[in-house]
Amino acid sequence: MDDIASWIWVLIPLAAISIAPFKMWLRIKERQIDAQTTLAAEKSAQYASHVERLEQRVRVLEQLATDRGVETAAQIEALRTTAKLTDGDKVQ
Repeated sequence: MDDIASWIWVLIPLAAISIAPFKMWLRIKERQIDAQTTLAAEKSAQYASHVERLEQRVRVLEQLATDRGVETAAQIEALRTTAKLTDGDKVQ
């Protein structure tokens, strides 16, 4: 019984000392998870905007495919004009 009691007095300080590195490790892991979460959110936003642009382009193509010839030619020219204006804005 005395043997166990003497070990308890040794183990208590050892446990207290070993908690500090464990807390630091947990803090590091929390920061890593936060960084990964932020990165995933940014990528998700980029993918969402990309998908939205693709959906807009598909809508235009569907409209062009279902319209008649004269209307289609006029719309194509309007889209070219809009695309030139948009590209001009991006260059500046």
